[in-house]
Amino acid sequence: MTAYSELADHFGRIAALSNAIGILSWDNAAMMPTGAAATRAESMALLDVLRHGMAVEPRIGDWLGAAEADDGLGPWERANLREIRRLWTVQTALPADLVEASSKAISVCEMRWRQARTDSDFAGLLPFLSEVLNLQRQIGQAKGEKLGLSPYDALLNDYEPGGRSEKIDALFDDLAGFLPGFTQEVLALQARRPKAPEPQGPFAIEKQRALGLKMMAALGYDFERGRLDVSTHPFCGGADNDVRITTRYDESDFAKALMGVLHETGHALYEQGRPQAYMNQPVGQARGMSLHESQSLLVEMQACRSAAFIRFAAPLMREAFGGSGPAWEQEALLARYTKVEAGFIRVDADEVTYPAHVILRYRLEKALIADEMPLSELPFAWNAGMKTLLGVTPPDDRRGCLQDVHWPSGGWGYFPTYTLGAMTAAQIFEAACKAEPEILPSIGRGDFSPLVGWLRSHIHSQASLYETDELLTHATGRPLDAGVFKAHLRRRYGGEG
Repeated sequence: MTAYSELADHFGRIAALSNAIGILSWDNAAMMPTGAAATRAESMALLDVLRHGMAVEPRIGDWLGAAEADDGLGPWERANLREIRRLWTVQTALPADLVEASSKAISVCEMRWRQARTDSDFAGLLPFLSEVLNLQRQIGQAKGEKLGLSPYDALLNDYEPGGRSEKIDALFDDLAGFLPGFTQEVLALQARRPKAPEPQGPFAIEKQRALGLKMMAALGYDFERGRLDVSTHPFCGGADNDVRITTRYDESDFAKALMGVLHETGHALYEQGRPQAYMNQPVGQARGMSLHESQSLLVEMQACRSAAFIRFAAPLMREAFGGSGPAWEQEALLARYTKVEAGFIRVDADEVTYPAHVILRYRLEKALIADEMPLSELPFAWNAGMKTLLGVTPPDDRRGCLQDVHWPSGGWGYFPTYTLGAMTAAQIFEAACKAEPEILPSIGRGDFSPLVGWLRSHIHSQASLYETDELLTHATGRPLDAGVFKAHLRRRYGGEG
């Protein structure tokens, strides 16, 4: 076998182990009884240690050196070597005992978080979250020393390869300067319009689920390779060719679950559209989380809050819930789905206020990783930041610093990719609609194939063939341009469209 073939086989086995971990993680969040938490934590820790051991196999360095000298490899193989070297460099920075300790702490903390969130009990979660944070600092320090990065940037690099906080700081400071004033303009504009009536519940969960499944099918979700379930926090997970999504239901408001389903379906379409020939190789993985979040936000925000989508969806909503009257008309539903309102919950936020939620989390997690504030002060700092950025103060920690699973589950460095993804989504959707003018008219008829086909060709099937900026330039003609996102917000919400 050639050195490249040895590497491909080895990372194929790592992918198989990752698939098992992915299904266990999904079960942990969606199905597992709470009494199994300790046993599951041991199992997950062992699997994580085994995967880490395979990822730092000493022969990988030798195989890489020989394969990189092979002039007969094509562009996909070359890109695979680039990704393998990146992963190997990061993984060899971590000792196995740190990987095991982090895995156990995360499993326990995530289970504790669910009860703490229900009870609004930050104090009860604090010792477990402190352990996760301490281990994340150690991981960031170890990776940072190997990569020449700060601990936070080393953690960020796992989710956004090549991403740097210096660039994000400038970008988010610009948004933080733009959004409060723009939000007030939008709120004033909305206040001058007649208030649109809203559909009144209750909305039965089984009917909400049926509507969600219908929308997933319209978007092109492959039910032969996935499923829809319920979890405390909506997510997309599972394994290669087994892409599972979850949502959560509120009988008083069907829009929350529906938009959650649409968001996670955007993630799932990306996963299901990755190239089968490289599905189990690093080059076949999604290209970072800003691209991943762009796909979910493109579906949820760009496509499914458009007038075209509401034209298609309104009759289905009326049919699903037996709705009638002014609140169920297209104009009223569109007003509802483009309503701007400062709220407490990130996953329920509109396009205009959503970035403020992310900026807050980004600033807090960066300070916590740098040990610039004690974790015990998180509720106070969170509430103060919400007041500054959004003008609201959460009434309890359930609707404040306990609302997200990311930190308990070890996702430090993930949050900025949401707003990077929102900007990327605006740029990709603009490029797609310019290239395929039938995209919006087709969505109005319930036909998403022009949009999904363009995404399959330009984003999904490209996986990690290119670096992030290069991929975006190939797809849209330029690197990320925040001005596109601002222009989109002005058109949709500022009365310029």
